Amino acid sequence: MVAVVDGEGRFCWPWLRESLVEAQAQVRGHSLLVHGAPGDGAWEFGLALGMAQLCESKGARRPCGHCGACNLVNGWSHPDFHWLMPQDTALQRGVPVQVDERRKPSKQIRIDEVRAAIDACTSTTGRGQGRALVIFPGEAMNAIAASALLKTLEEPPAGTRIVICAAEPARLLPTIRSRCQRWTLPRVAPAVARAWLGEQGIPGPDVLLAACNGHPLQALAMHEAGMTAERWTALPERVAQGDAAALAGAATPVLLEAMAKLCHDAMAAAVGGQPRFFPGSKWTAGLSLRRLSDWHRQLQKLQRHADHPWNEALLVDAVVAEARSALQPATSGRRTDNGALATLDP
Repeated sequence: MVAVVDGEGRFCWPWLRESLVEAQAQVRGHSLLVHGAPGDGAWEFGLALGMAQLCESKGARRPCGHCGACNLVNGWSHPDFHWLMPQDTALQRGVPVQVDERRKPSKQIRIDEVRAAIDACTSTTGRGQGRALVIFPGEAMNAIAASALLKTLEEPPAGTRIVICAAEPARLLPTIRSRCQRWTLPRVAPAVARAWLGEQGIPGPDVLLAACNGHPLQALAMHEAGMTAERWTALPERVAQGDAAALAGAATPVLLEAMAKLCHDAMAAAVGGQPRFFPGSKWTAGLSLRRLSDWHRQLQKLQRHADHPWNEALLVDAVVAEARSALQPATSGRRTDNGALATLDP
């Protein structure tokens, strides 16, 4: 995992450096709700705020990135730095987590984990600089776990900062939101995201950014997972031809997300709209809205069971076969207002 702050005190993601400085100058509450997308760096932003709480530098810049406390946070070994994160998310991000090998990694933040974090925040500090608790994503707390946090949010131990990172704050309990000062992260400017991906040596950054709604970290992860810009651009045509190799090796969540985006753009094309995730792709004329709608519903069912122990190779074959059927042109149709041919026939 990348160091959140380097030895010169620079935050890892350049598009959020100014926002981090502003947040440190303006945030006065002990509990903070950071509203931002994981693909823009919300998790790292929360970590930096927690690190600033514990930084032992005497200079103006905090976190400094080089003091003992900052080094301990970067190494996940600071005694006063605590975090709450679902086990599966922690494993994906390289964050230390204890997992029972007899059970699947949890997708939620459990109440016993919340209670353990609260107990840690009320214990004696290890380095006398306060405590920090970072929760990511806040939406992963169910109602019971979130309720257990309420009293601590309202009356935290002295010197404790709690940072909750959430992409969808509306999914949090109203009582959680009301107890936190809110900080909204700015969206990454397309030019900045494009330039940064180019600096990482990623070809076709515009394609990957469109595929990821403009989130640069998600685009980087997509490329590193093998879904290059070239492969993504060819996906609609290859899937329409029934070429399962186009998605060979894709994990189930990645497969279903890619198919959902392809289905979205196909439905947009069927009614003469503009594609969102596959700009510039050529779509077959006369796509059936009924077939595409049925396919969309089937994908939604599969996404609800994405954690099922599927045979991934067989699932890819089945999903691509269904996609190929849905993307075949119908024999009759109607014209939309802008002249595009769309059908409602099966």
